[in-house]
Amino acid sequence: MSLFITFEGPDGSGKSTQIKLLAKYLEEKNIPFLLTREPGGTGISDQIRKVILDPNNKEMKNETEVLLYAASRAQHVREKIIPALKEGKIVLCDRFVDASIAYQGYGLGVPIEKVKEVNLFATGNLKPDRTYLLDISPEEGKERMLERLQRQGDTSLDRIELKESSYHETVREGFHTLYKENKDRMLLVHANRSVEEIFSDIKRDFNELIGKENIV
Repeated sequence: MSLFITFEGPDGSGKSTQIKLLAKYLEEKNIPFLLTREPGGTGISDQIRKVILDPNNKEMKNETEVLLYAASRAQHVREKIIPALKEGKIVLCDRFVDASIAYQGYGLGVPIEKVKEVNLFATGNLKPDRTYLLDISPEEGKERMLERLQRQGDTSLDRIELKESSYHETVREGFHTLYKENKDRMLLVHANRSVEEIFSDIKRDFNELIGKENIV
């Protein structure tokens, strides 16, 4: 049986590290899976990603940002995610609709229902079976991002990462609201711990989830 699992959280929460660890775990267990990300995941979606995240696009309007994310997602869902689910794979996706609600809805102040409506059309009402929400303060998240960039020999943040701390705090509050509204789907994971401790919680929950679904 296929499963659609997403990873969410503020910038710098470590979700990309954790999703890769879960992918490695699935590989070790010989469980078919697809590892992907948003915005991006397809050739067209990656081109849209460049436009969204380019720091030079300072004039981008909020409505444009909402629609660009949705357009990228529409292509991604139909070209990659749905086919993988039909093949019986577990799909691991770094960000999905929750990110748009948190970042564009709560963060930018675009009406939440409008963001949901656009993404309902973009995804065909596809919803994750499980979402791991990694929570961290904007201050610690930015510190982690800068440390990562320094290790990579880069110091550039993207257009979203460069936004003021108050914006990122509002985004975090938005994620908390989403968690309160979707506790049956979302697992809140405190991300101010070691990589190993965080993954231990995720792996434990994942094993319980696939046990229920008779995956392994």
